[in-house]
Amino acid sequence: MSPKEVLEFAKKNEARQIDLRFTDLPGLWHHISYPISQLSEESFEEGFGMDGSSIRGWAAINESDMLLMPDAGQVFMDPFAEFSTLVMVSEAIDPITRQHYERDPRWIAKKAEMYLANSGLADTAYFGAEAEFFIFDNICFDQNQHSGFYYIDAEEGRWNSSRKEDNLGYRPRYKEGYFPVPPTDHYQDLRTEMVETMIKCGLNIECHHHEVATGGQCEIDQKFDTLVKSADNMMLYKYCIRNVANQYGKTVTFMPKPLFGDNGSGMHVHQSLWKNGQPLFAGDGYAGLSQMALWYIGGLLKHARSLSALIAPTTNSYKRLVPGYEAPVNLAYSRRNRSAAIRIPMYSASPKAKRVEFRPPDPSANTYLAFASMLMAGLDGVLNKIDPGESLDKDIYDLSPEEMKNVPSMPGSLHEALNCLEEDHGYLLKGDVFTEELLETYIDYKRKNEADAMRLRPHPYEFALYYDI
Repeated sequence: MSPKEVLEFAKKNEARQIDLRFTDLPGLWHHISYPISQLSEESFEEGFGMDGSSIRGWAAINESDMLLMPDAGQVFMDPFAEFSTLVMVSEAIDPITRQHYERDPRWIAKKAEMYLANSGLADTAYFGAEAEFFIFDNICFDQNQHSGFYYIDAEEGRWNSSRKEDNLGYRPRYKEGYFPVPPTDHYQDLRTEMVETMIKCGLNIECHHHEVATGGQCEIDQKFDTLVKSADNMMLYKYCIRNVANQYGKTVTFMPKPLFGDNGSGMHVHQSLWKNGQPLFAGDGYAGLSQMALWYIGGLLKHARSLSALIAPTTNSYKRLVPGYEAPVNLAYSRRNRSAAIRIPMYSASPKAKRVEFRPPDPSANTYLAFASMLMAGLDGVLNKIDPGESLDKDIYDLSPEEMKNVPSMPGSLHEALNCLEEDHGYLLKGDVFTEELLETYIDYKRKNEADAMRLRPHPYEFALYYDI
């Protein structure tokens, strides 16, 4: 929409509030609201003042004043607000210099798109993310100086719940929850309401289903879109899913591995490059790929270990990235093979459907940073003609130890991933898409607030292992 059309849209929907949404460095949506009387066409040029010093990973207290600039192209009516509320995705700028704020994740994603266009290699990068999540009835957790615990209560869980009845009938077994019909799939109607709500907000949904794990693991797939738009869509996707679940007294988590002994939640990301409306990843190479696509794969594989800090960015991510749970630990590519880090889907022979699926990311990632960094890694592969090596079409988990020696793997912890990002990030700095200052801030934040915070605390299972040592 144009600013004028946004005002007409607000009037048509009798909006009483405007709500500006923006994203912090770890990837959480934040918002600030104003009466609709505060919105004018000039608002799209002048912005709205806000304090950025209390946002995680953002400005220091001495440079806290910022402006939020609403994007007229990202507008919807909030389906959960009691009072009619117009939502606009926004970006932060400096009120003095009027320059974009370099720690704003959405601006980084926009710069990645501009870098692609300026490279001449392609003009459009399409991303399609498949995010998985769990639906629980209740979650309790605490950690202090002398105790630590978590307790999950799930209608579908194959464990004793806190509910009075303890009926284990029609609950998916561990690692056997893929595609069962109701009543084993408890959440068909709830997912459908999530889908209907997302469609109402403008998202293009392709399908939804139960996932492999018990405990209410689900997946809802969106249609691919351009990089920034897909990242915006994922923020709205999470917002709709959480709020619909909340209305039914449920709680949703995008935490990658909440259940021990069962599959975790991934966010497989499909990627392709186009130019002048034509797909560039289709060709006569392996699995119907072009040479450009193979070089793109080479870039993803070469930089996967450093990418991991941005695409699998939590300590919990590395509970998911372990062998035996369909998680892509090993860095290889293959057609159809879901045990490889990169899969080339073979559902269609159409050149327009030819794409690369990168499987290590999970839904705890900040999608703006994750999509931007994957594009930069892939483009580095194309620009430097990085050979991805031979494909690996066997089940990687069945390879012998001798065969496995030649297959590199993802980092085993967030600490290791952050070290990899420190050592290998030159490809992210091209075109000033990422900056040294941004990456230093990100690494410092993740190390101090997550990796070290986890490392310093006793784990409950350590008492079972070591109390009587």
